[in-house]
Amino acid sequence: METLKALASPLSLFRQDGSQKLKLRSHLPGTDIMLALGVILLISILIVPLPTLFLDIGLSLSITSSVLILMVALFLERPLDFTSFPTLLLLTTMFRLSLEVATTRLILSHGNEGAYAAGHVVASFGGFLMGNDVVIGGIVFCILLVVNFMVITKGSGRIAEVSARFFLDAMPGKQMAIDADLASGAINERAARKKRKELEEESSFYGAMDGAAKFVRNDAIAGILITAINILGGLTIGVLRHNMPIAEAAQTFTTLTIGDGLVSQIPALLVSLAAGIVVTKGGTDGSADVTLFRQLGGNAKPLAIAATLSAAFAFMPGLPAFPFLMIAAGAGTGAWVRYKTPMKNDEDDITQHAAPPTTQPITDLLKIDLLRLELGFDLLPLASGDNSKITEQIKALRRKMAAEMGFITPSVRIQDNIQLPASRYIIKLKEIEIASGDVRPNRLLAICPMGITSQQKLPGEETTEPSFNLPAIWIDPDLKSQATDSGYTVVDPVTVIITHLTEAISQNLGELLTYAAAQTLLDDLPAEDQKLVNDLIPSQVSLSTVQRVLQSLLEERISIRDLPTILESIQEGSALTAKGIKALTAHVRTRLARQICTSYTGPSGTISMITLSPEWETKILNNTVGQGDEKTLAMPPTMLDQFVTALRKALDQTANLGEMPVIVTTSATRDCVRMIVDRINPSVAVIAQTEIYPRTRIRTVATIS
Repeated sequence: METLKALASPLSLFRQDGSQKLKLRSHLPGTDIMLALGVILLISILIVPLPTLFLDIGLSLSITSSVLILMVALFLERPLDFTSFPTLLLLTTMFRLSLEVATTRLILSHGNEGAYAAGHVVASFGGFLMGNDVVIGGIVFCILLVVNFMVITKGSGRIAEVSARFFLDAMPGKQMAIDADLASGAINERAARKKRKELEEESSFYGAMDGAAKFVRNDAIAGILITAINILGGLTIGVLRHNMPIAEAAQTFTTLTIGDGLVSQIPALLVSLAAGIVVTKGGTDGSADVTLFRQLGGNAKPLAIAATLSAAFAFMPGLPAFPFLMIAAGAGTGAWVRYKTPMKNDEDDITQHAAPPTTQPITDLLKIDLLRLELGFDLLPLASGDNSKITEQIKALRRKMAAEMGFITPSVRIQDNIQLPASRYIIKLKEIEIASGDVRPNRLLAICPMGITSQQKLPGEETTEPSFNLPAIWIDPDLKSQATDSGYTVVDPVTVIITHLTEAISQNLGELLTYAAAQTLLDDLPAEDQKLVNDLIPSQVSLSTVQRVLQSLLEERISIRDLPTILESIQEGSALTAKGIKALTAHVRTRLARQICTSYTGPSGTISMITLSPEWETKILNNTVGQGDEKTLAMPPTMLDQFVTALRKALDQTANLGEMPVIVTTSATRDCVRMIVDRINPSVAVIAQTEIYPRTRIRTVATIS
């Protein structure tokens, strides 16, 4: 009884319980460890002498694995289903070469002992396949070398090289096509990521196959050299060391060497054929057998012509009639069957079973992109791939705008434009060009704000920085350190484009705040502020009025993040003053005085101001016509030219002092002055005296007189 219990204890590990199976499996090595041990064993074959038994096992495994690889290649649906092939090709090539080294060691050391000195596999190939005839075996071996080296490996290597080159050239276009499908809604983000991943895998696969083809080709060269070394080394050892007659030594060592060569070249030929099948599969769908039968036997006419010609050859004098008649009968039968039952194309099958195609609604043609960045051909690599620099920086730009200005700018659609010069880009707002520029993708832009002197000039292409029209030079990346030491600001092409895009968006923020975007801003307010929204809209003002006020603030780069305060100001202003947009905006600006003054305060803690003389205040006020939102400036051209000249003089004076001033006017003239300044220098702010927060420190640096 105790004996039975002792036996039952270890057997309990093998119960059908799943947890016990997992416990047993946890003690087994993983596939990664097994692969590592296999590679170490493969390398050790090069160093450690193998007994003939292990050598026979290794040669048998080499032949079987090559057949397996060939069968897998034949039944592939697409090349990407065998992405491990380049690695497998390297390992099998190394395995064959290791076995050849082990076989060489046995042939040279024990070749004088007889035909089985290098194992039974080599002896069988040397005896049975060669027919015990060294000359025939040598000729067969040479033919196999020529077929493998000159035909299969050279052709497949060339196809792999061309496929890799053309695929890499086509990658930017394919990536842009995926981005276009994603932007149009044809695919979702998940499908786009899957397609990009497949594109990257395909690129890596073709690149790896281009290099792996060299393994196969050089393997054939190594086979030639090893065979020559074995024959010469065997003759030398047999004659000089073992005192064998030259004829006997030649017969013995040549038979073993050619047998070894055949054992190695047949698996090499099969693997080379598999590599050729994989790289030539290209864009065909389905396994090789289905593709070949569909394309060769898919039409009755070629089969009928082949049957007719084969029958004609049967009646030619001197040619055997039976083989040609048998082939003619088979081809004719196939032509008749295909004529009666034509093969349907996949497209026809899809057309019959799929839903009828729908045309694009004509209303889709009316949709426009709020923001679009169009790139020339040379700039496409900057926007391609999952982690493209332009895409990532646009995301950062939108986050920055949301944090600073208080609303999320629309997404920027990136699109290629083959009509543009190769290095040019265009920024469009509602499909209307608002900015453009040229960049050199392989260079850096060195900007010198104070102008380029002869001492500072660097070798390169002189240009103008597109965002602020500053003098600059396109330089080689090697000159970056020299340019920085010379006082230049050095930026890359992506930064140039993003800076220009940022400036273009900042100048047109008002137009980007659409009716729908304004509604979204109000809907996203916290629950405690929704009561204010419900009281204000639509009983006191409409949503479009709120939108117009917000647009007016954004046009002058005033943040609308403090939206509750802005809504309170609109509610208060609508009750106190006329409900015009300009009047409401002026009231809101007064309530935002602290925020406005803080944004214009310089490093010294003060606001540098340019004021208007009383004479100009009076002239502008006397030449204003209309009331409310219809109020506009009707100044005579001569007087307007004088004011612009005085304004430019004041701006130049402050620029020489290194100041970034604001222009301060009365509330009655602020809008008119802003209209003039906006045409001269939109970056200069114009504020009313009522918008200066009482505790703000101010300093007058110039006066327009």
